[in-house]
Amino acid sequence: MGMPGLRKINRYSENFKASAVRLSEIEGVLIQEVAASLDIHPFMLSRWRKEVREGKIVAKRVKADVGVTAELKQLRDLQRRYDQLKEEHVLLKKAIRFASERRQRSLRSLKQTGRNTKSR
Repeated sequence: MGMPGLRKINRYSENFKASAVRLSEIEGVLIQEVAASLDIHPFMLSRWRKEVREGKIVAKRVKADVGVTAELKQLRDLQRRYDQLKEEHVLLKKAIRFASERRQRSLRSLKQTGRNTKSR
């Protein structure tokens, strides 16, 4: 755990901020996705977007790179698939545990009935 009062402070260049804002303005891309991919907080990106609107950060109005757009969409699809696989994994673990417990109960009951028939 970190020391109280100590914070990690990152200084980002105007170019980085402007690029992040441009990425967040791509149609179909969420601010949270861009922030996560750049390892920044979504609130910071929202603040930068506001600063661009107010003219505090000068962002060149260049069309977003098609490759970056495709990559972000692919990242989103992969994240969605990963989440689905994690869910399936949890369900499979529960099913295995359930089947294992059921088998153990079945074996115990067979052993008990086997004892009862021998003692008669």
